[in-house]
Amino acid sequence: MKISTKGRYGIRLMLSLALHYDKGTLALKSIAREQDISEKYLEQIINPLTKSGLVKSYRGAQGGYILTREPKDITIGEVLRILEGSLSPVDCVDNPMCPNSDTCVSLSIWKKMKEALDDVVDNISLADMAEEYKEKNHIEI
Repeated sequence: MKISTKGRYGIRLMLSLALHYDKGTLALKSIAREQDISEKYLEQIINPLTKSGLVKSYRGAQGGYILTREPKDITIGEVLRILEGSLSPVDCVDNPMCPNSDTCVSLSIWKKMKEALDDVVDNISLADMAEEYKEKNHIEI
């Protein structure tokens, strides 16, 4: 499983929103500057996050983006699935109609890999990431 640039940058975008959660909306331009990511690319990433309901956008001079739930209630897995789709290492894990599923010995390996990955990403919240970010960057919590 290889996470694309879209997924990696999406996690960084969501981290910025988590770090600023109690301060109101955050402009995409500020996120781009903070994360050193092209604003144009962030525009493409923010759309599915907004459509999914994880992020809300506000227009106007004081506009920007804000998380719709507390950072502790949004997991990395949720964000990655919105941006990347399935986190399965191979398609047959998600395809129960595979004609070889009854006899395929490698299928159990792929399922275990998916379960392990899901276990990791579904147990790390944006709040966890924000806390680690603050620790690594010596920011008061």
